[in-house]
Amino acid sequence: MLYPLKFSPILKDKIWGGTKLKSLFNKAAQTDKLGESWELSGYEGDESVVTNGLLAGNNLAELIEIYMGELVGDTIYDQFGLSFPLLFKLIDANENLSIQVHPGDEVAAERHNSYGKTEMWYVIDADPGSELIIGFKEDCSKDDYLDALDNDKVEDLLQRVPVKKGDVFFIPAGLVHAIGKGIVVAEIQESSDITYRIYDYKRTDDQGNERELHTEQALDVINFSASKQPRTNYQPLLNEITPLVTCDYFTTNMLKFDHAVTRNYATLDSFVAYMCLEGDFVIDFEGEKTVVNKGDTVLIPASIDELGLIPEGNVTLLEVYVNA
Repeated sequence: MLYPLKFSPILKDKIWGGTKLKSLFNKAAQTDKLGESWELSGYEGDESVVTNGLLAGNNLAELIEIYMGELVGDTIYDQFGLSFPLLFKLIDANENLSIQVHPGDEVAAERHNSYGKTEMWYVIDADPGSELIIGFKEDCSKDDYLDALDNDKVEDLLQRVPVKKGDVFFIPAGLVHAIGKGIVVAEIQESSDITYRIYDYKRTDDQGNERELHTEQALDVINFSASKQPRTNYQPLLNEITPLVTCDYFTTNMLKFDHAVTRNYATLDSFVAYMCLEGDFVIDFEGEKTVVNKGDTVLIPASIDELGLIPEGNVTLLEVYVNA
């Protein structure tokens, strides 16, 4: 019988990474450049491995092959086969990330035999004055954009958005974006690692080389329209579900709770993932208890209809599933 599954995080050093994933979530960083913790991944070569229960030691791809729709949902298995459709990350931007854009499904399939990359961010932590780059201030033409790029003025065209803890942003494929220095986010995205880097502040590596830019590839991907309202407005509710983002690829809700709640997924033909961002809680499934700590991500198989969540104090989690 399937049960709530916990996984070992896949830690990735980045030139812009820092120490906050260790200090906030106790991730086992070996350096002070930990940029990403891939919390739940079926991406080829980076498949998450189970750490709890009878299935410990098996990776996500192996589990999908064995359990198919029982694990991910019948409709999802029919569409994605052995691929897990989403990728869950924690990201620490100790320095500015490159300004980038992601292709949609059609371009990604044609060029890279990959899914596209639509994503969302939940801001876990933000230093005072920190900002995201989200889209263009005004409608822009390709010529205006290329001229600004040639003259090192592309930042002048882009919209900077001050951020604080709890802010939510939806980043569809084609939207130019960047995470600024001092920000920690939870990222939920299609299972893709295709990024077109359009500007990187002329940073150099240890050998003095600037990182590769993907100007030509990005041109027919970028949405040059002004980004009118990049932030998702929501009002957090206590002990109730708060909807955050619903798109073609995933639905993300917030659950803030301080007493036991029951979640019923009997009508949902999808796995559910919990990203625990604040507090600790226990999942009670048919009398078996699974301890979830701050920073953990847990996969609830599609075959589980109902479970209880028992908090230790105040808990904030993101609940994510696919609208099959």
